[in-house]
Amino acid sequence: MSGNGQSVQDHLAGYRRVAVTGGLGFVGGHLTEVLTGMGKDVVVLDLAARREPMNGTEVRCADLRDGKAAREALRDVDLVFHLAGNASGTVSVDRPRFDFESNALTTFNVAEALAGQRTRLVYLSTAMVYGQPRSCPVPETHALAPFLPYGASKLSGELVIRALTETHGLSAVIGRAFTVYGPGEDPRRAGGEVSQYLRWHLNGLPIRVTGDLDRKTRDFVHVRDLVRGLLVAAARGEAGEVYNLGSGREYSLRTLIDVIGRESGRAPVVDVQDQIGEDSYRMVADTGRLRALGYRPAVELPEGVRALAAHLGPNPELPQVDTIFRSGQRAEEVPC
Repeated sequence: MSGNGQSVQDHLAGYRRVAVTGGLGFVGGHLTEVLTGMGKDVVVLDLAARREPMNGTEVRCADLRDGKAAREALRDVDLVFHLAGNASGTVSVDRPRFDFESNALTTFNVAEALAGQRTRLVYLSTAMVYGQPRSCPVPETHALAPFLPYGASKLSGELVIRALTETHGLSAVIGRAFTVYGPGEDPRRAGGEVSQYLRWHLNGLPIRVTGDLDRKTRDFVHVRDLVRGLLVAAARGEAGEVYNLGSGREYSLRTLIDVIGRESGRAPVVDVQDQIGEDSYRMVADTGRLRALGYRPAVELPEGVRALAAHLGPNPELPQVDTIFRSGQRAEEVPC
């Protein structure tokens, strides 16, 4: 609850028609489901059709890299969650122009389309904008030094939004997601450790670990908690402000593997590629700013892993995303 006793749903009552860009994707699908359950009139903007939309939603196919298409697709909405874009660091290394156009350009077009209107905007950014953290947990005031094109393109979107908030009265808040997991991730695109590790393990294959088992720690946030955070930011966030979207809990890769073993009832086999160490650092969210608005993550890692394993079944589709930090790099080609 907030200071005046109103719930998040009460705060959002004035927004009847809500657009979700990327609404057929992983996070977008979960958010759309929650918004529909709240009785919102949801407009999904997406180029892909991997998921069927929920009943009661309108689907608009729009290429947000085109400014005119973005303006047309965002007509007649009160609130916009901008989730669309490239979410893969590996893709950003292999195809940096595609990544920039998918993330930075689309965000500019969305923000420009809404500038000067009363429409509220919530932008899903990433903790990758911080680069290698200098402190743990990481506050929103931490220095911004992304080392992947993905982090740079998402940060470009943030800067455009904050500038248009100051100069054109855009009502926008920014959420920086940490390592998200849960049902609905596409193994052809997703590179998060929880889903990848489970998919290898459930198929009886070794878990391929990139980096140091103990030095590399992450904030694994369940997609349901991420959606909660987005709704809190939409309802109570201050225009132009940034909020970390994480669990606030720190887990090493070794701990994650131990959890997978306990929850699956089978000891994992691990293949450690610790010669690739660019991201062997602690990346944990300081969630104090969002908690002050009423955010409370609810899904503990063991519960989330157990539920995801049951959802995936014994032989899920295998991951298809390598961990790549430099053009031309493949894990098996990096010398010890």
